[in-house]
Amino acid sequence: MPSSSTLIRRSINIIPNISSAATSNAAIHFENLQYRAKLNSLCNEGKLKEAMQILHEMDSHGSPVDSDTYASLLQVCTLMNSLEDGRIVHDHLLRSRFKSNSFVGNKLVDMYVKCGSFKDPRQLFDKIPERNVLFWNAIIREYINHGYFQETVSVYYQMKEVGVVSDNFTFPLVLKACAGIGDIEQGRNIHEDVIRWGFESDLFVGNALIAMYARCGSLEDACQVFDKISERDTVSWNTMIAAFAQNGHGDDALKIFKQMQLECVKRDTVTFVSVLPACALSIALHQGREVHGYIIKSGFEWDIFVGNAIIDMYAKCGEINDARHLFDGMPVKDVVSWNAIIAGYVQNGNCDDADKLFRKMQLEKVKLNVVTWSALISGYAQNGHGGKALELFRQMQLATVEPNSVTVGSLLSACALLEALEQGKELHNYIIRRGLDSNVLLGSAVIDIYAKCKQIEVARRVFDGMSEKNVVSWTVMIGGYVQNGLASQALELCSQMQFLGLKPTAVTIASVLPACARLAAFRQGKEFHTYALRNGFESVVFVANSLIDVYAKCGNIDLARQVFNNISEKNVVSWTAMIAGYGMHGFGEDALLVFNQMQQTGMKPDDVIFISVLSACSHSGLVDEGWRYFDCMTRDYFITPRVEHYACMADLLGRAGLLDEAYEFIKKMPLVPSADVWGALLSACRIHGNVEIGERAAEYLFNLEPENAGSYILLSNMYAEAGRWDNVAKVRTWMKEKGLKKKPGCSWIELKNKVHTFFVGDRSHPEMERIYAMLESLSVQMKEAGYVPDTSFALHDVVDEEKEYVLLAQ
Repeated sequence: MPSSSTLIRRSINIIPNISSAATSNAAIHFENLQYRAKLNSLCNEGKLKEAMQILHEMDSHGSPVDSDTYASLLQVCTLMNSLEDGRIVHDHLLRSRFKSNSFVGNKLVDMYVKCGSFKDPRQLFDKIPERNVLFWNAIIREYINHGYFQETVSVYYQMKEVGVVSDNFTFPLVLKACAGIGDIEQGRNIHEDVIRWGFESDLFVGNALIAMYARCGSLEDACQVFDKISERDTVSWNTMIAAFAQNGHGDDALKIFKQMQLECVKRDTVTFVSVLPACALSIALHQGREVHGYIIKSGFEWDIFVGNAIIDMYAKCGEINDARHLFDGMPVKDVVSWNAIIAGYVQNGNCDDADKLFRKMQLEKVKLNVVTWSALISGYAQNGHGGKALELFRQMQLATVEPNSVTVGSLLSACALLEALEQGKELHNYIIRRGLDSNVLLGSAVIDIYAKCKQIEVARRVFDGMSEKNVVSWTVMIGGYVQNGLASQALELCSQMQFLGLKPTAVTIASVLPACARLAAFRQGKEFHTYALRNGFESVVFVANSLIDVYAKCGNIDLARQVFNNISEKNVVSWTAMIAGYGMHGFGEDALLVFNQMQQTGMKPDDVIFISVLSACSHSGLVDEGWRYFDCMTRDYFITPRVEHYACMADLLGRAGLLDEAYEFIKKMPLVPSADVWGALLSACRIHGNVEIGERAAEYLFNLEPENAGSYILLSNMYAEAGRWDNVAKVRTWMKEKGLKKKPGCSWIELKNKVHTFFVGDRSHPEMERIYAMLESLSVQMKEAGYVPDTSFALHDVVDEEKEYVLLAQ
């Protein structure tokens, strides 16, 4: 057994070793603390590069990183939007075998989502052990904040699969996602979960359900949820008011506001910001002024959000001066205030004042945003100034402001107005590049451009390629066919639309009725009239105006007059349509009587109505009256005659046989005579057999429209009627040399809601043999009844028997 002295000596020898190990561990611990303190300090200062260097040093020295340090690093990566460094930190975390927790997990999710890589967080789910409801809510909230609504719903269902029960924070977030994608079915499924887990009485969740149903367009469901909430708060009422206003039910929104007042519910800024758009929507100026009074009494008048809503309300109710007075008196304005008053001027058709405010914004260094630019661009486009709209867009590009869908939509309207095909194509390409081609409204605007630029086949390809179509898309395509003279296709497309269950709107009916007018499809026009009556569209003035045109062109002027008489508030188009209807039927005196009635109402005629008046005079041979109205247009209404008015006067004089006077009138025109003017004179020369003046008119026509076959045919027919067959042959030689061909004559008949079209020489109709047999039979009966055909209209150098055959064949 060792002696005590030996044991003491051994103990003394061990002590230095123990002290040395403790000292070393303390030094390492101290060094780790220094690293962490340094790294956290750099993170707090936003010095990401230096912080990452410290992390690399810690890795080299084997120094561990705790959860707070990882969280700090991930936070600064998020703030600096550095996805690359964030992934390095994540990789370090995985290599270090750090036992992750929900705190660090949430920071990782936050970093990936905010740095634009929303798919990466899905890979973290299985690596974070503490996936409680707080963790899931954090992920859902980040997805919502970044607009990843579909992914939010997917995460919710994954949360359900792993057995985590949602709380009263989860449901409002997921319901907001359903609203964002407009998926009412998913919303209803989640509503069932709300009921199943006992959250239906939760006020926070109830308000979110109302908002979701409202955004998805189901006001009935929103009302049911609202009615079941036993103790509603201000948010509940505000949500309902906004729900009705956003869905176009301004009157109902105002009723909810009145009920809110009766129940003495406290109103806040959101209440007023929600109810004022309802006043604007219903053009309820009186109620708007009442709300303004409540706002003043409540002390919210100078709240900037409320003030902006008041400006918007007055502007949309047509009281732009009140809106401007309020704007000028605002102690503090933001860009929304400026945008509201500029948009107000635009909506009231005053682009000049809108432009002045726009320039003033620039002078006062107010930062213009995309809404500012879009408002003015839209104003120019809507008021017929397409060139200015495109010029402003170029300035917007120089200012490096990115256009939104509203801007692009307004620019498309400007291009359609100007028939600017190349610019329209550029915008179409821009829409495709930006992934906006799924936007139904933009797609419809693209169709409109191609249709107005006579590219109807391209328009149809765009229409057929749309993944989603609504009634607007169909209506624009129908209107495109009508604009391009393809009336049969317009009617066929309208039938397809109804077959698919889409209900035509008032605009659809007004768009398709001109097709009925063009084809004289009386029965189909009457069916659309019946549909308009059933749906309350006949009182819509532009539908009624189209009906007048249809009935007039289908030969039923009495029905046209009946529709006209039933219009409670006629506009200048209504009067124009009725005057034109009487004019085309040769009832010139009735047309002038209607014009005089319009004058007695105090309505000011425009330049278009004078075209209809002069045309009516022309078709009825009212020369003196035509001169009188042509003179009074300038003298009494200060309307400068356009080339169309001169064409009407040339036609009036020509039809009356005053060819020399017509020719001198044209020669003295202050405007360059158009092809229509010379065409009217040439047509009159053919009727009255004046070859000399007809040849002069034809010479001008050929210079203006060298490729128009109709002008050559008109001259050829004039020669033929005069028996100058050598000249006829010469004209036909010119046409052959130029490669011009006469368009075949066309006629059509409506039978059992189907329009049957026939072209000269076309024998493609399945009933053609029976049709020709009937024609032959009718020809025999006509001759037996004493009918003698007028062969002067068969302009061929052949014997009368052959001319009779030609007339029959046509």
